[in-house]
Amino acid sequence: MSDALKHECGIALIRLKKPLEFYKEKYGSAFYGVNKMYLMMEKQHNRGQDGAGFASIKLDTKPGERYISRVRSIAQQPIQDIFDQINERINEEFAAHPEYQDDVALQKRHIPYIGEVLLGHVRYGTFGKNSVESVHPFLRQNNWMHRNLIVAGNFNMTNVNELFDGLIALGQHPKEKADTITVMEKIGHFLDDAVSKIYKKLKKEGYSKSECSPLIAERLNVAKILKKSSKNWDGGFAMAGLLGHGDSFVLRDPAGIRPVYYYEDDEIVAVASERPVIQTVFNVNFEDVKELDPGHAIITEKSGVTTIKQIMKPLERKACSFERIYFSRGSDAEIYQERKTLGKLLMPKVLEAIDNDTKNTVFSYIPNTAETSFFGMIETVEQHLNEQKTKAILNGNGQLTSAQVTEILSERPRIEKIAIKDVKLRTFITEDSSRDDLVAHVYDVTYGVIKPTDNLVIIDDSIVRGTTLKKSIIKMVDRLNPKQIIVVSSAPQIRYPDCYGIDMANLESLIAFRAMLELLKENNKYHLVEEVYEKCKLQLTIADNEVRNYVKDLYSEFTADAISDKIAELISEDTVKAKVKTIFQPIANLHKACPKNLGDWYFTGNYPTAGGNRVVNRAFINFYEGNNERAY
Repeated sequence: MSDALKHECGIALIRLKKPLEFYKEKYGSAFYGVNKMYLMMEKQHNRGQDGAGFASIKLDTKPGERYISRVRSIAQQPIQDIFDQINERINEEFAAHPEYQDDVALQKRHIPYIGEVLLGHVRYGTFGKNSVESVHPFLRQNNWMHRNLIVAGNFNMTNVNELFDGLIALGQHPKEKADTITVMEKIGHFLDDAVSKIYKKLKKEGYSKSECSPLIAERLNVAKILKKSSKNWDGGFAMAGLLGHGDSFVLRDPAGIRPVYYYEDDEIVAVASERPVIQTVFNVNFEDVKELDPGHAIITEKSGVTTIKQIMKPLERKACSFERIYFSRGSDAEIYQERKTLGKLLMPKVLEAIDNDTKNTVFSYIPNTAETSFFGMIETVEQHLNEQKTKAILNGNGQLTSAQVTEILSERPRIEKIAIKDVKLRTFITEDSSRDDLVAHVYDVTYGVIKPTDNLVIIDDSIVRGTTLKKSIIKMVDRLNPKQIIVVSSAPQIRYPDCYGIDMANLESLIAFRAMLELLKENNKYHLVEEVYEKCKLQLTIADNEVRNYVKDLYSEFTADAISDKIAELISEDTVKAKVKTIFQPIANLHKACPKNLGDWYFTGNYPTAGGNRVVNRAFINFYEGNNERAY
């Protein structure tokens, strides 16, 4: 993606179902779980660079022995930093106590981080400060083993204020108004309540205080706790949690917005945000890794028994399509094919834009995530050329010379690596004119492959703000003197903010929104902006089922092509000599390419929850009033 876009976090959960001695004997190390967690987190590094965290729980420890370990980091390489710290501590213990080396029981008793239940998180912050206190997993501590709660997630809640007020109504005093804290405290409240009720019941049954503890673990109903806790949650979430005695869970939102995949055999339970992570780390087949259904939780009890429970009533499935376009690793078998299809489906509009003149067109992509869509686009160009070659030869009626046939058959799509990002370059000067000049050189270009008669087609996975295109890419490729620059987006126009985990919180930063506003001005329709603002204000206090997205009304004034043409104007400055055109993926094609992931609210404004409609209206109010703040 040419524009920097912070996005979704990644979660990883491992439950070892055998004693640690089993993994020592079979795999050579009792740290099998820790090693696998490192791999799972690194394989999801694409999902987070702001911070990372790891937590583990030891089962069946004696009173006085430490059974919870946690480490978090916001270092430049946070995952590496975490496991460097873990490794350093392990080596210190081995150096001080050589007898630990071959004794798994001693390792478990004395060395932190080793355990049977492990939770990892990679963070890409979309809200709040990037301090270590903002990094998951979060820990809610208590001297009662069962009341210890560790939570990490990939999520954003749209109704944080409501959830916060709900905690106050319960008599709590939350330390901050953040969705992670409010979610954890809500689960913690009902966990405390459940433990207290079971304890009182056991006392009535005649058990002593010390006898109650293991029985509480057996009787806790995690699914019931989650049902009560999540009753008023509005957002997209994959929520993972560990209880101090060893139960674990991962809960997925009822619209399936955030992804969750899991694998279970007789040795482990593994859960992650992406399927290929589990496939690669545990060397299992595609079909062995299952997707967790929306509104359901995968719950593993301390005993190792794993069940899938419905926690929330599933809504219409609206799994995030941005996952398929950009966020998830392209090594997933389905995602790889979907991205190729996105590229293929764009070609009719591209061929129209170049007047079918493939001979005088160079095709390229903006590194690196658009590469797979580029492959799909080129496959379609090749099919088009093969059809043209066949026609040309048949039209020759057998009169063509061998040289003419060879010339016809020799035509290939012209593929070049045009834009190369200079990862070393940093825009260290903040003064605008100097900074703009530096930004313009973030990408290098390949000289000598473009003729003045050539079209240059560059595919990107999406265009969010258009800043990098305007300040850098368009200017740089224009130096090659092409006749026309066509920027192709494998995603549709991003018109609305996201509120479920992607860092797109306001409207005015979106290039499609700015293009629409320009069209309103040019067509003497800008008065509609105030009308929509008044309608949005009226939405602030009405019931959820009555809230609607009025910003859609402004976009409906213009065709998608008209907005695309205006975007092309906005990303090309007066100094650009080539004609600039933008082509976006139609919504219908997106759904055709990604039929299982129909979540498209950032493109269509069709939010899967009432909270989404509230967020877009608040975002429009913020824009109109000039408030530089988040809408959720």
